[in-house]
Amino acid sequence: MRAITITSPGGPEVLQIAEVPDPVPAEGEVLIDVAAAGLNRADLLQRQGMYPPPPGEPEYPGLECAGTIAALGAGVTGWQVGDQVCALLSGGGYAEQVAVPAGQVLPVPAGLSVTEAAALPEVACTVYSNVVQVAGLRAGETLLVHGGASGIGTLAIQLGKALGAQVACTAGSRAKLDRCRELGADLAIGYRDTDFVAAVSEFTGGRGADVILDIMGAAYLDRNVAALAQDGRLVIIGLQGGTRAEIDLNAMLRKRASLHATSLRSRPVDQKAAIVAGVRDVVWPLVAAGRIRPVIDATVPLAEAARAHAMLEDGQHVGKILLTI
Repeated sequence: MRAITITSPGGPEVLQIAEVPDPVPAEGEVLIDVAAAGLNRADLLQRQGMYPPPPGEPEYPGLECAGTIAALGAGVTGWQVGDQVCALLSGGGYAEQVAVPAGQVLPVPAGLSVTEAAALPEVACTVYSNVVQVAGLRAGETLLVHGGASGIGTLAIQLGKALGAQVACTAGSRAKLDRCRELGADLAIGYRDTDFVAAVSEFTGGRGADVILDIMGAAYLDRNVAALAQDGRLVIIGLQGGTRAEIDLNAMLRKRASLHATSLRSRPVDQKAAIVAGVRDVVWPLVAAGRIRPVIDATVPLAEAARAHAMLEDGQHVGKILLTI
């Protein structure tokens, strides 16, 4: 099969398409003929040599895909060859085929094409596991999403609204802020010229955000704590603003606040399967009902993965960039 290989750590130009051995599904796995794969920022880190795949996982980048089941490994039930599916991966999505544990496979949601479905698994599992399972967002609460125009952000806005929360978000341009409002954001904050702590405080009548989904890490830590409501929950899922910062524990104590830092790729298979099952139960019906839709900025042929990475790094996109096969 053909796959995108990383010839050496570096810029987008190190991504090269090559002939590689076909994957074989192990016991409990399904083999997928890939139609499309979603890009994620973790792929950029892997290309740069800073985020290798877990041991035993495919070395090719790609954390989500959609396509058609081509073969079943021993012991797999509930799926058939020919089923159209999408899947959460630990790697290997930038390829014509990928083998994945059956518990990480989802049906293509009703109303979506196979290509559109490739935009969902990683972001849906990330948002659901953190906003619902970890932070326990409830109807009537306020959710603050940093990076509202990203793939994760566009899904988080829609899921927050579907769960009955008020949703605030940050983004970096007027066009992105407008798109966030179209997706349902009640408050869209331009982080370049507006203090999000003050904006959230005013929006909530001084109460603050009950849940904050953060991709920035160190750079936003103090301000995120300041923006939390009493009993607020801060969930850090990205480190675009650095890895080290001091925290005012007294401020956390006064608010009875909690801080969670999570990742998805390195979780054990059983934990991923539980997350995928929750997404199928909670998120997929909302997709089928049209209350959540994938936001796709561009589709790029597999052979042009370097161009797709350059687009992702440029940061002008809204939602997801997909590789098509």
